[in-house]
Amino acid sequence: MYTDRHTVGPEGREREHVESHAGSTTLADVAYRTLKTQLLRGEFPLNTRLVEARLAGELDVSRTPVREALRRLSGEGLVEVHPDGGFRPCLPDTDVMRQLYEVRAALELQAIGRPARLGTVHDRALLEGLALQWRALRDGVRPEPDPDFVLVDESFHETLAVAAGNRVLAELLHGVNERIRLIRMYDFLSDERIAATIDEHLTIVEQVLAGDLVAAEATFSAHLAGSMAVVEERALEALARMARGVRR
Repeated sequence: MYTDRHTVGPEGREREHVESHAGSTTLADVAYRTLKTQLLRGEFPLNTRLVEARLAGELDVSRTPVREALRRLSGEGLVEVHPDGGFRPCLPDTDVMRQLYEVRAALELQAIGRPARLGTVHDRALLEGLALQWRALRDGVRPEPDPDFVLVDESFHETLAVAAGNRVLAELLHGVNERIRLIRMYDFLSDERIAATIDEHLTIVEQVLAGDLVAAEATFSAHLAGSMAVVEERALEALARMARGVRR
């Protein structure tokens, strides 16, 4: 579930947890979030060794939280084993990204239009729950930029697919989302993109609720195209930054 970002203060070494309004967050969680954002922004040069001791010093934590964070990042595909030991950043693959976006578009457009083709209707209770959730995100305290917002985004699209009445289609979409998640995280690194995603999701679900599926398909297509353009641009920026080998 999405939570706000946290940073480690000077007292980081002394504490096992940092407290927030969202509850207790371990130092490993903080190290994980910080390193994930840095990796997505291309802040580590190509082939650089991610050394636990150095990263621990930069984050002002012990090596144990950094070690745990690197294991999690390796599982997500953001880092890989370095030939000389430790880890190094993985490179985003924009070619695979485009192919996965193409498959995702086909699945989601199929889901939006399915009830009209079959003479059925979307699950209204699911759609109303989605609309309520995303109105709360729009009208309440807006989430901060965070790569993990991708999970909230995925939940919206997969629930929309379930509401169309074909759970196999929704399962296929989930599989595509798992494969594309790493690079889609680039879409949630700014306030502007969080706000646009919330507004566009609300428009889509409200159009489906109103039965205007043609408009919903058009809005979804524009939404997906905008997301892909931002993701590709930021992935290429990160690659260029990594190639320059300059830490921000």
